[in-house]
Amino acid sequence: MLDVTLVGTGGALPLKDRFLSSCIMKYNGNCFLFDCGEGTQISLRRQKIALSRINTICITHCHADHVSGLPGLLLSMGNDMRTEKVTLIGPAGFARVLHSLLIIARELPFETEVIELKQRTESLEIDGCRLTAFRVEHAVPCYGYTLEIDRVGKFSPEKAEKNGVPMRVWGLLQKEETVEFEGKIYTRDMAFDEARKGIKTLFCTDTRPLKIISEMAKGADLMIYEGMFAEDAKVCRAEETKHSTFTEAARLAKEASPSELWLTHFSPSLPDPQNYISVATDIFPNTVCGKDGLHKELNFID
Repeated sequence: MLDVTLVGTGGALPLKDRFLSSCIMKYNGNCFLFDCGEGTQISLRRQKIALSRINTICITHCHADHVSGLPGLLLSMGNDMRTEKVTLIGPAGFARVLHSLLIIARELPFETEVIELKQRTESLEIDGCRLTAFRVEHAVPCYGYTLEIDRVGKFSPEKAEKNGVPMRVWGLLQKEETVEFEGKIYTRDMAFDEARKGIKTLFCTDTRPLKIISEMAKGADLMIYEGMFAEDAKVCRAEETKHSTFTEAARLAKEASPSELWLTHFSPSLPDPQNYISVATDIFPNTVCGKDGLHKELNFID
Protein backbone atom coordinates (compact mmCIF):
# COMPACT_ATOMS: atom_id res chain seq x y z
CA MET A 1 0.00 0.00 0.00
CA LEU A 2 1.19 3.51 -0.89
CA ASP A 3 -0.24 6.34 1.19
CA VAL A 4 -0.40 9.73 -0.62
CA THR A 5 -1.18 13.13 0.94
CA LEU A 6 -1.13 16.58 -0.61
CA VAL A 7 0.66 18.69 1.99
CA GLY A 8 0.52 22.06 0.21
CA THR A 9 -1.28 22.98 -3.00
CA GLY A 10 -0.35 26.65 -3.44
CA GLY A 11 1.87 28.20 -6.05
CA ALA A 12 3.89 31.43 -5.70
CA LEU A 13 2.19 32.70 -2.51
CA PRO A 14 0.52 30.88 0.40
CA LEU A 15 -3.10 31.62 1.28
CA LYS A 16 -4.90 31.35 4.62
CA ASP A 17 -5.89 27.72 4.02
CA ARG A 18 -3.32 26.80 1.37
CA PHE A 19 0.37 26.20 2.03
CA LEU A 20 2.97 26.09 -0.71
CA SER A 21 3.81 23.11 -2.90
CA SER A 22 4.44 19.80 -1.17
CA CYS A 23 3.28 16.18 -1.32
CA ILE A 24 4.21 13.15 0.78
CA MET A 25 4.07 9.47 -0.15
CA LYS A 26 4.54 6.74 2.45
CA TYR A 27 5.47 3.11 1.78
CA ASN A 28 6.45 0.53 4.41
CA GLY A 29 6.90 3.27 7.01
CA ASN A 30 9.31 5.29 4.84
CA CYS A 31 8.26 8.67 3.47
CA PHE A 32 9.14 10.43 0.21
CA LEU A 33 8.54 14.18 0.36
CA PHE A 34 8.10 15.96 -2.95
CA ASP A 35 8.88 19.69 -2.69
CA CYS A 36 9.00 21.62 0.55
CA GLY A 37 7.42 25.03 0.23
CA GLU A 38 6.79 27.43 3.07
CA GLY A 39 4.47 25.92 5.69
CA THR A 40 5.24 22.31 4.81
CA GLN A 41 6.15 21.22 8.33
CA ILE A 42 3.07 22.94 9.76
CA SER A 43 0.81 21.12 7.32
CA LEU A 44 2.59 17.82 8.03
CA ARG A 45 1.88 18.32 11.73
CA ARG A 46 -1.78 19.00 10.95
CA GLN A 47 -1.92 15.76 8.96
CA LYS A 48 -0.27 13.95 11.91
CA ILE A 49 2.59 12.76 9.71
CA ALA A 50 5.78 12.01 11.66
CA LEU A 51 8.70 14.06 10.39
CA SER A 52 11.09 11.33 11.54
CA ARG A 53 9.75 9.03 8.80
CA ILE A 54 10.95 11.27 5.96
CA ASN A 55 14.01 9.60 4.44
CA THR A 56 13.99 11.13 0.96
CA ILE A 57 13.15 14.67 -0.17
CA CYS A 58 12.68 15.25 -3.91
CA ILE A 59 12.76 18.84 -5.12
CA THR A 60 11.33 19.71 -8.53
CA HIS A 61 13.24 22.99 -8.87
CA CYS A 62 14.87 25.73 -6.83
CA HIS A 63 12.22 28.44 -6.77
CA ALA A 64 11.39 29.67 -3.27
CA ASP A 65 7.84 28.33 -3.20
CA HIS A 66 9.28 24.81 -3.55
CA VAL A 67 12.29 24.93 -1.21
CA SER A 68 11.69 27.64 1.40
CA GLY A 69 10.37 25.16 3.96
CA LEU A 70 13.54 23.06 4.02
CA PRO A 71 15.53 24.75 6.84
CA GLY A 72 12.66 24.61 9.32
CA LEU A 73 11.70 21.07 8.37
CA LEU A 74 15.24 19.74 8.72
CA LEU A 75 15.72 21.54 12.04
CA SER A 76 12.49 20.03 13.37
CA MET A 77 13.58 16.58 12.21
CA GLY A 78 16.79 17.10 14.19
CA ASN A 79 14.85 18.26 17.24
CA ASP A 80 12.84 15.03 16.98
CA MET A 81 16.17 13.27 17.70
CA ARG A 82 16.64 11.90 14.20
CA THR A 83 20.11 10.52 13.51
CA GLU A 84 19.57 8.59 10.25
CA LYS A 85 20.73 10.06 6.96
CA VAL A 86 18.31 12.13 4.86
CA THR A 87 18.69 12.01 1.06
CA LEU A 88 17.81 15.18 -0.85
CA ILE A 89 17.41 15.10 -4.64
CA GLY A 90 17.13 18.06 -6.98
CA PRO A 91 18.29 19.58 -10.27
CA ALA A 92 21.78 20.84 -11.02
CA GLY A 93 22.62 23.69 -8.63
CA PHE A 94 20.44 22.32 -5.83
CA ALA A 95 23.43 21.55 -3.58
CA ARG A 96 24.47 25.22 -3.61
CA VAL A 97 20.93 26.36 -2.82
CA LEU A 98 20.60 23.85 0.01
CA HIS A 99 23.95 24.91 1.46
CA SER A 100 22.77 28.52 1.51
CA LEU A 101 19.48 27.59 3.17
CA LEU A 102 21.24 25.56 5.83
CA ILE A 103 23.28 28.55 6.99
CA ILE A 104 20.44 28.97 9.52
CA ALA A 105 20.32 25.23 10.27
CA ARG A 106 23.95 24.24 10.76
CA GLU A 107 23.72 21.91 13.76
CA LEU A 108 21.80 19.01 12.23
CA PRO A 109 22.38 15.71 14.10
CA PHE A 110 22.11 13.66 10.91
CA GLU A 111 23.93 13.41 7.60
CA THR A 112 22.42 14.97 4.48
CA GLU A 113 23.23 13.31 1.17
CA VAL A 114 22.56 15.49 -1.88
CA ILE A 115 21.98 14.00 -5.33
CA GLU A 116 21.96 16.44 -8.22
CA LEU A 117 20.13 15.38 -11.38
CA LYS A 118 22.11 15.92 -14.57
CA GLN A 119 20.47 13.70 -17.20
CA ARG A 120 17.09 14.12 -18.92
CA THR A 121 15.86 11.03 -17.07
CA GLU A 122 17.43 9.31 -14.07
CA SER A 123 16.23 6.38 -11.96
CA LEU A 124 17.12 5.41 -8.40
CA GLU A 125 16.15 2.45 -6.23
CA ILE A 126 15.26 3.75 -2.78
CA ASP A 127 13.52 1.98 0.14
CA GLY A 128 12.00 -0.69 -2.08
CA CYS A 129 10.70 1.82 -4.64
CA ARG A 130 11.88 2.99 -8.04
CA LEU A 131 12.12 6.76 -8.28
CA THR A 132 12.46 8.21 -11.77
CA ALA A 133 13.16 11.91 -12.41
CA PHE A 134 12.48 13.44 -15.82
CA ARG A 135 13.31 16.90 -17.11
CA VAL A 136 10.41 19.28 -17.85
CA GLU A 137 10.12 22.85 -19.15
CA HIS A 138 10.19 25.74 -16.69
CA ALA A 139 12.10 29.01 -16.30
CA VAL A 140 14.85 27.16 -14.38
CA PRO A 141 15.97 23.50 -14.45
CA CYS A 142 12.99 21.48 -13.27
CA TYR A 143 12.08 17.80 -12.92
CA GLY A 144 8.96 15.73 -12.49
CA TYR A 145 9.03 12.41 -10.64
CA THR A 146 7.40 9.01 -10.80
CA LEU A 147 7.41 6.63 -7.85
CA GLU A 148 6.86 2.97 -8.66
CA ILE A 149 6.52 -0.12 -6.49
CA ASP A 150 7.02 -3.32 -8.45
CA ARG A 151 5.26 -6.53 -7.46
CA VAL A 152 6.56 -9.99 -8.24
CA GLY A 153 4.27 -12.70 -9.54
CA LYS A 154 2.76 -15.37 -7.33
CA PHE A 155 4.99 -18.22 -6.21
CA SER A 156 4.22 -21.43 -8.09
CA PRO A 157 5.32 -24.68 -6.40
CA GLU A 158 4.47 -26.53 -9.61
CA LYS A 159 6.74 -24.26 -11.67
CA ALA A 160 9.53 -24.53 -9.09
CA GLU A 161 9.39 -28.32 -9.11
CA LYS A 162 9.23 -28.44 -12.91
CA ASN A 163 12.38 -26.30 -13.11
CA GLY A 164 14.20 -28.31 -10.45
CA VAL A 165 14.33 -25.57 -7.82
CA PRO A 166 15.05 -27.15 -4.40
CA MET A 167 12.59 -26.36 -1.60
CA ARG A 168 15.40 -24.80 0.45
CA VAL A 169 15.70 -22.12 -2.25
CA TRP A 170 11.99 -21.26 -2.48
CA GLY A 171 11.97 -18.81 0.41
CA LEU A 172 15.25 -17.22 -0.68
CA LEU A 173 13.88 -16.44 -4.14
CA GLN A 174 11.10 -14.42 -2.55
CA LYS A 175 13.78 -12.03 -1.25
CA GLU A 176 16.39 -12.15 -4.03
CA GLU A 177 16.24 -12.13 -7.84
CA THR A 178 19.02 -14.73 -8.05
CA VAL A 179 20.14 -17.39 -5.56
CA GLU A 180 23.22 -19.61 -5.70
CA PHE A 181 22.79 -22.96 -3.97
CA GLU A 182 25.11 -25.97 -4.07
CA GLY A 183 26.95 -24.65 -7.09
CA LYS A 184 23.87 -23.86 -9.16
CA ILE A 185 22.17 -20.54 -9.98
CA TYR A 186 18.41 -20.23 -9.56
CA THR A 187 16.42 -17.22 -10.77
CA ARG A 188 13.04 -15.94 -9.66
CA ASP A 189 11.40 -16.64 -13.02
CA MET A 190 12.03 -20.35 -12.41
CA ALA A 191 9.55 -20.38 -9.52
CA PHE A 192 7.23 -17.39 -9.93
CA ASP A 193 4.48 -16.47 -12.36
CA GLU A 194 4.69 -13.22 -14.36
CA ALA A 195 4.94 -9.99 -12.37
CA ARG A 196 1.65 -8.56 -11.13
CA LYS A 197 0.60 -4.93 -11.46
CA GLY A 198 2.41 -2.73 -8.99
CA ILE A 199 1.68 0.85 -7.93
CA LYS A 200 2.73 3.97 -9.82
CA THR A 201 2.34 7.68 -9.09
CA LEU A 202 3.51 10.84 -10.81
CA PHE A 203 4.25 14.24 -9.26
CA CYS A 204 4.95 17.06 -11.69
CA THR A 205 4.58 20.80 -11.36
CA ASP A 206 5.83 24.11 -12.81
CA THR A 207 6.05 23.15 -16.45
CA ARG A 208 4.55 23.54 -19.86
CA PRO A 209 2.74 20.40 -21.05
CA LEU A 210 5.19 18.02 -22.72
CA LYS A 211 4.96 14.63 -24.40
CA ILE A 212 7.33 13.12 -21.84
CA ILE A 213 4.85 13.92 -19.06
CA SER A 214 2.02 11.90 -20.62
CA GLU A 215 4.51 9.14 -21.42
CA MET A 216 5.76 8.98 -17.84
CA ALA A 217 2.18 9.04 -16.51
CA LYS A 218 1.07 6.00 -18.54
CA GLY A 219 -0.17 3.25 -16.25
CA ALA A 220 -0.15 5.54 -13.21
CA ASP A 221 -2.65 4.93 -10.44
CA LEU A 222 -2.42 8.62 -9.57
CA MET A 223 -1.17 11.58 -11.61
CA ILE A 224 -0.52 14.75 -9.59
CA TYR A 225 -0.03 17.70 -11.91
CA GLU A 226 -0.11 21.46 -11.71
CA GLY A 227 -3.15 23.58 -12.52
CA MET A 228 -1.66 27.02 -12.04
CA PHE A 229 -4.33 28.71 -14.16
CA ALA A 230 -7.95 27.61 -14.50
CA GLU A 231 -9.35 29.66 -17.36
CA ASP A 232 -8.32 28.99 -20.94
CA ALA A 233 -8.03 32.76 -21.33
CA LYS A 234 -4.90 32.54 -19.16
CA VAL A 235 -3.05 30.26 -21.59
CA CYS A 236 -0.85 33.14 -22.79
CA ARG A 237 0.10 33.83 -19.19
CA ALA A 238 0.83 30.12 -18.70
CA GLU A 239 3.09 30.10 -21.76
CA GLU A 240 4.89 33.21 -20.54
CA THR A 241 5.55 31.85 -17.05
CA LYS A 242 6.12 28.22 -18.11
CA HIS A 243 3.10 26.81 -16.29
CA SER A 244 -0.01 24.84 -17.27
CA THR A 245 -3.77 25.39 -17.30
CA PHE A 246 -6.54 23.04 -16.17
CA THR A 247 -7.28 22.23 -19.81
CA GLU A 248 -3.65 21.39 -20.57
CA ALA A 249 -3.40 19.18 -17.48
CA ALA A 250 -6.56 17.30 -18.44
CA ARG A 251 -5.35 16.78 -22.01
CA LEU A 252 -2.12 15.24 -20.74
CA ALA A 253 -4.16 12.95 -18.49
CA LYS A 254 -6.40 11.97 -21.39
CA GLU A 255 -3.29 10.92 -23.36
CA ALA A 256 -1.79 9.02 -20.42
CA SER A 257 -4.99 7.45 -19.01
CA PRO A 258 -3.98 7.35 -15.33
CA SER A 259 -6.61 6.07 -12.92
CA GLU A 260 -6.99 9.55 -11.44
CA LEU A 261 -5.69 13.11 -11.90
CA TRP A 262 -5.17 15.47 -8.97
CA LEU A 263 -4.68 19.15 -9.79
CA THR A 264 -2.37 21.16 -7.53
CA HIS A 265 -0.10 24.25 -7.40
CA PHE A 266 -2.85 26.82 -7.84
CA SER A 267 -2.23 30.50 -8.52
CA PRO A 268 -2.94 32.82 -5.57
CA SER A 269 -5.37 34.59 -7.93
CA LEU A 270 -7.44 31.39 -7.81
CA PRO A 271 -8.86 31.25 -4.26
CA ASP A 272 -11.43 28.54 -5.08
CA PRO A 273 -10.21 26.35 -7.94
CA GLN A 274 -13.10 23.94 -7.39
CA ASN A 275 -15.33 26.46 -9.17
CA TYR A 276 -13.48 25.66 -12.40
CA ILE A 277 -13.12 21.89 -12.09
CA SER A 278 -15.55 21.25 -14.98
CA VAL A 279 -12.94 22.76 -17.32
CA ALA A 280 -10.83 19.66 -16.61
CA THR A 281 -13.51 17.03 -16.03
CA ASP A 282 -15.08 17.76 -19.42
CA ILE A 283 -11.82 16.43 -20.90
CA PHE A 284 -10.71 13.90 -18.27
CA PRO A 285 -13.68 12.99 -16.05
CA ASN A 286 -11.68 11.43 -13.22
CA THR A 287 -10.06 14.73 -12.23
CA VAL A 288 -9.98 15.91 -8.61
CA CYS A 289 -9.30 19.47 -7.47
CA GLY A 290 -6.52 19.12 -4.93
CA LYS A 291 -6.52 20.74 -1.52
CA ASP A 292 -4.19 20.66 1.47
CA GLY A 293 -4.71 17.37 3.29
CA LEU A 294 -6.24 15.47 0.37
CA HIS A 295 -5.35 11.84 1.04
CA LYS A 296 -5.59 8.49 -0.73
CA GLU A 297 -4.40 4.93 -0.12
CA LEU A 298 -3.27 3.10 -3.24
CA ASN A 299 -3.45 -0.67 -2.86
CA PHE A 300 -2.11 -3.56 -4.90
CA ILE A 301 -4.73 -5.16 -7.12
CA ASP A 302 -4.75 -8.95 -7.43
